[in-house]
Amino acid sequence: MTNTRWTEADFESLSWHDNHVYGLSIREGAYGSGRLVLDLDYITEWRCGLDKRCSFLLAPADLAFEEVTDLEVGIDFRGIAMGPLSIGEIRREVTEQTGKFGRYRWRIVFDFPKSEIVFVAAGFVQELRAAPVESPQQFLGWEERQRRCAAEQGVAADGAAPRR
Repeated sequence: MTNTRWTEADFESLSWHDNHVYGLSIREGAYGSGRLVLDLDYITEWRCGLDKRCSFLLAPADLAFEEVTDLEVGIDFRGIAMGPLSIGEIRREVTEQTGKFGRYRWRIVFDFPKSEIVFVAAGFVQELRAAPVESPQQFLGWEERQRRCAAEQGVAADGAAPRR
């Protein structure tokens, strides 16, 4: 896999099933819109053998939705353990504005916890922050992803310059 950047034009070929989300940020934009950014472990490839065992090629990534409006966030951890959100699917629906403005209603459905984020946005850009690595799990975990991103940037995970 050589691609490290995708946009809404690639939507039909992408899947976010079982991707773990470690954080999200909402950034102010022009004319009342904003930018919604999800920090996630993106699974670039599922590798399943005949023995039904799977491994996963994955990398830390930013999934940024542009010109976001009408944002609804419904995430509820009451009565369950805290942990990263796990995406079930991302849906894109045509809205009345789609033809004129190129906007869609997006629905990010989480399997854990059962919840969703719904909004209208012009599109998205997703970029890997480090090279994909093979893992027996569908996620890297916080510490591993910090190390991988720091190594890609040539710094130690604690922010110090690497030793030579």
